[in-house]
Amino acid sequence: MLCVAPERFDVAAALAHYAEHGYARLGRVLGDEGLHALRERADDLMLGRVVYPGMFFQPDAPSGRYEDAPLGLGWQGPSLDYRKLEKLELDPRFLAWIENPLFERIVHTRIPGDIVLYRAILFHKGQAGGSNLPWHQDGGKLWGLTRDPELQIWTALDDAPLDGGCLEVVPGSHHAGRVTQLGGVIPEDRVRAESAESRTVPLPVQAGESILIHNHLWHRSGRGRPGLRRRAFSACYMSVDTTCVRKKKAPRVFHPVFRR
Repeated sequence: MLCVAPERFDVAAALAHYAEHGYARLGRVLGDEGLHALRERADDLMLGRVVYPGMFFQPDAPSGRYEDAPLGLGWQGPSLDYRKLEKLELDPRFLAWIENPLFERIVHTRIPGDIVLYRAILFHKGQAGGSNLPWHQDGGKLWGLTRDPELQIWTALDDAPLDGGCLEVVPGSHHAGRVTQLGGVIPEDRVRAESAESRTVPLPVQAGESILIHNHLWHRSGRGRPGLRRRAFSACYMSVDTTCVRKKKAPRVFHPVFRR
């Protein structure tokens, strides 16, 4: 699936930028064949042509507001209006991308020991524009872990232009850690206090580009461009020593991906 040589890729430069700023562009790393395969499979899953028991589906909000996105509904029949799909490690095509040798080099350089997957997730903004995603961090009590993961790798399956749902970040914001113990959406008063709007850096990308993202980096995305879909895939990696501490359900078991 890769369109770059993993053994010659400058991992050190990318990880140095990631350490300082909380993100790093890898550029185009997913080739045309892989791009076609993942786009096709994303639509297969949304339309029910390929089914894996236990996958998570979240429909989008017709209003385009993150706050209005329904929770707990799951699969609602064939549709290209799902906002989010999780557990994509169940699919061989997505798993092949999760486990590609470039990502393995990057992850092993940053995280010691054996590696498991916290989540593999498709974010989708449909032809109506999809939903906005407000400033947030990925971690905290919402994630139910002994410690927050650090590294996720986000890959664009469609172009994400400036006015079409691209990622936006506040560089360096990861250094301060989590804003709240709960994690997730950042309260408006903190957004104002940190002057996030004046510090925002947009990250427009073309299909096939990947970006490293620190889980504590402030990031968001706006609505997509009407008539233009925006599919993006994110894999969050963590040490095998990280465990689930939730009490209401059985603790999660995480999919192993890389071994030393």
